[in-house]
Amino acid sequence: MVTISLCMIVKNEEKILARCLDSICDLMDEIIIVDTGSTDRTKEIAAGYTQKIYDFGWTGSFADARNFSFSKAECEYIYTADADEVLDKENHEKFKTLKRRLLPEVEMVQMYYGNQLSYGTVYNFDRELRPKLFKRLRTFQWIEPVHETVRLLPVVFDSDIEITHLPEENHAGRDINIFQRIVNDGQELSARLMNMYAKELLISGSEQELMKAEDYFTQVAEYPLTGEEQLKEAVCIIVRAARIRGDYLKMFRYAIKDAASNEGGVSEVCYELGEYYLSRGEYQEAAIWYYNAAYETASILNIHCSQELPRLGLYRCYEAMGLSEQAESYRKEAGDYAP
Repeated sequence: MVTISLCMIVKNEEKILARCLDSICDLMDEIIIVDTGSTDRTKEIAAGYTQKIYDFGWTGSFADARNFSFSKAECEYIYTADADEVLDKENHEKFKTLKRRLLPEVEMVQMYYGNQLSYGTVYNFDRELRPKLFKRLRTFQWIEPVHETVRLLPVVFDSDIEITHLPEENHAGRDINIFQRIVNDGQELSARLMNMYAKELLISGSEQELMKAEDYFTQVAEYPLTGEEQLKEAVCIIVRAARIRGDYLKMFRYAIKDAASNEGGVSEVCYELGEYYLSRGEYQEAAIWYYNAAYETASILNIHCSQELPRLGLYRCYEAMGLSEQAESYRKEAGDYAP
């Protein structure tokens, strides 16, 4: 049976830390808690589970804190958890079986992360595989019988264990502040981080946060070497921000860029055009764009822009036009979703 170090970074998690640890502590051979500046009872609660509690001065980087926590681990594998995660009884048993049967050549285990869409998180799916268990020390091996080379990719096992995400609050504001600081410092965002920034803004960001980010995404859109995928993501932010500000010339200019792209338009832009025409009382035109968002295009950042949101828009349009039967059909399609 392998040994596992639990590595967590926490701050002001007194309400939920015990819930998380109670669900996994017996599976762990070592528990390491790294506190980044709690002012509540977080460390006191953690002390009921482990003596390995460390303070880490916040650097503005979650990666720095996680690297510090990993540096304290001594077991064969490291398991990462956030305080708002819970392992239910069924998945606890699956984890116990995994621990007993895990083959030593496996260097990374992925587990399902569930219950995402209930909390307005940055992710567009309710269940996804994430790397959660890592071999602490990796052995490099030569492969191939001729023209031999060192295997660089880790051996990954996709388990059927599912972790339930139960956050007490949405952390979008915190994350968006970090993105804004990075951009303001003149640092370049990777394609992955730019995608995450855009998702945070569209799914959970405030109008003020969106408009603060508009200049950055406009620069991305105007940069000659920006790839088509990144251009489309930037345009989604620009079109929404410009509509909110009432700069309709800019809104249409970038919406046309999206429609004229090789892959065609995206749901996020169509939805914003629907919102624009609805605000002007042009219900038939608005319905065309909401329909395009819901049925003719796909979303790239906010899945709700291709699902419930345009259907609610269609409901409002047909209600305003006095077509109650059609309106009700779209309301039913939208379900109980509340933006």
